[in-house]
Amino acid sequence: MRGKRIPADQWPRICGSGNALAMSLFTMDMTCDVWETPVVGFANGFPDCHIFPMHPPVAVPWEPGVAMCFARAEGMDHGPLTVDPRQALLRQVERANAMGIDLQVGTELEFYLLDPDTGRPRDKGNDCYGLARAAELEPVLGPMRRELAEMGIPIEQSNPEYAAGQVEVNIRYDSAMIAADRVVMFRSLVKQLAARHGLNATFMAKPFIDESGNGFHLHYSLWSEGKNIFADAGKLNDRGRHFLGGMQQRMAEASICGAATVNAYRRRQPLSFCPVNASWGLDNRTVALRVIEGSDSAVRIEKRDAGADCNPYLLMAADIAAGLDGIEGKTEPTAITTGNAYEDDNAPPIPLDLADAISLARNSGWLRDVLGADQHEIWLQQAERELAFFNQQVTPFETARYLGTF
Repeated sequence: MRGKRIPADQWPRICGSGNALAMSLFTMDMTCDVWETPVVGFANGFPDCHIFPMHPPVAVPWEPGVAMCFARAEGMDHGPLTVDPRQALLRQVERANAMGIDLQVGTELEFYLLDPDTGRPRDKGNDCYGLARAAELEPVLGPMRRELAEMGIPIEQSNPEYAAGQVEVNIRYDSAMIAADRVVMFRSLVKQLAARHGLNATFMAKPFIDESGNGFHLHYSLWSEGKNIFADAGKLNDRGRHFLGGMQQRMAEASICGAATVNAYRRRQPLSFCPVNASWGLDNRTVALRVIEGSDSAVRIEKRDAGADCNPYLLMAADIAAGLDGIEGKTEPTAITTGNAYEDDNAPPIPLDLADAISLARNSGWLRDVLGADQHEIWLQQAERELAFFNQQVTPFETARYLGTF
């Protein structure tokens, strides 16, 4: 999350005429590197865009006198900014609204709390859901939950996850755009809050090869006139099944939206609770698309393939576009997986490395239409640059394995 700190006496001006911001913030990579893109680059001198407050500012509990708010961006001509990832999601939200549908999304994020000196967890051993471990973490997680809630991010629950130092937090469902905004804010604020307790928080998809990765699970349901239109008598209905079928059909070519780095594909390992194919099933944590049934209001589809470091706007835009396509085209999913999805050879494949994901996305006219041509190109350029950079490195593993051997 990027932006500016502005004195309070400048607030009326910004509300009226906006504030200039370098447009390159929407195209730079995670290290703040810039390059020539279709919209921003050396050829046009890296121009500005305008940002405007989207809602009243919210007080930051741990910084007296400081408040923050999200901003919407527009070009200097006051038109939509094609490199703003929120635009891709906004188009799908508006599409759903035109169909009389309110998109509701609940989110789960996993992250590690690490010692800044060692880069490793301070606690030892896997104590997943352990109440003793939860009590040890409460001096950090308790204030974190409360202060995030004060800033408009309602936390439903938190728990120790499947590795030492790993935590999962569930954010209450809301409309798709609000859910995506909360994820972006959550990750930034968790890092700040962890630092106040002498810890580093990381949402890196796979920090340790021999430990659980950090996932980002999304729970989708569609509502109309106050009713969950995925549900009939507590079961997933035809509309829900078609939404699932649409997501399954596009999962491979949209993989780049949920996993855009070399490291993100390290999560996709057998028996890791991260899917390695586009399988689906009922209350099955080995599949990519987990159907959860119960009361009508609880029926939903959990999508489990994305890493916690992904761009939630692009991911939700692709997921929702695929699902709505599925409803419109009455797309049927493949056969249900009833057992171990890692052994289901009939489930559709998904990319297990970044190169494959780039190739599928590069050749997807559907994804280009969903993200917009500029956003699609910039996102793929960034992934291609990341892959090229990785391929130019000699890793410590290679040195340890080969230096004394050859």
